[in-house]
Amino acid sequence: MDLLGVTEPTIRKDLSELHNRRLLRRTHGGAIAVEPRLERTLHDRGGQHREAKQKIARACRDEIARGESVFLDSGTTVQWIAEGLDRPDINILTNALGVANAVADRPGVRHTLLGGTIRLLGGSLVGPIALETLSRFTVDIAFIGTSGLTEEGISVADVAEAQIKRTVIDRARRVVIPMDSSKFGTADFVTVCDLDPIDMIITERATDDVARWCHAHGVDLRVAD
Repeated sequence: MDLLGVTEPTIRKDLSELHNRRLLRRTHGGAIAVEPRLERTLHDRGGQHREAKQKIARACRDEIARGESVFLDSGTTVQWIAEGLDRPDINILTNALGVANAVADRPGVRHTLLGGTIRLLGGSLVGPIALETLSRFTVDIAFIGTSGLTEEGISVADVAEAQIKRTVIDRARRVVIPMDSSKFGTADFVTVCDLDPIDMIITERATDDVARWCHAHGVDLRVAD
């Protein structure tokens, strides 16, 4: 501080301002610069943190009961939920092309694929048609993929994806966020919602910060075995 010629309160104030502008992430005793993020394709993301995502997906499937209606959105972790889904007598609603393909021939699974504009990076259907169709449905449980989690909420890279996710959250009785720990403390381009509408976060490893955020907002935090 003497070297820089500034006081400790000034440094704290500047760090808080940079944190609010999402240019850095506050940590215990310091801060970490936030690297610019480019959205990867679904194929590229599929190979990242594969073991963690499969573990999370298994835990998510345990949350689905027979006879329930389920929304599965786009994202690699949610795709793994669909790949191993064997619950009988369930209704699946999705805007993800990969999910629709994965459950197309599953016995006892009825599924509805939303219409809309195809978004190639996410392998998903978005836009006015998808949003209008969503307004006709209510689901028992929704699994929402996300690319960032902070104390302020969950976020994704694309505005159209965020609109779909926000609408689904409003139409679901339970909202579950499956996400690996690499996304903790990261804010992506568009905030989907704050933490209050979320019922559960399922991850492979919890941090003290995430546990504190969940406790403050009444979110059930589950660590997959």
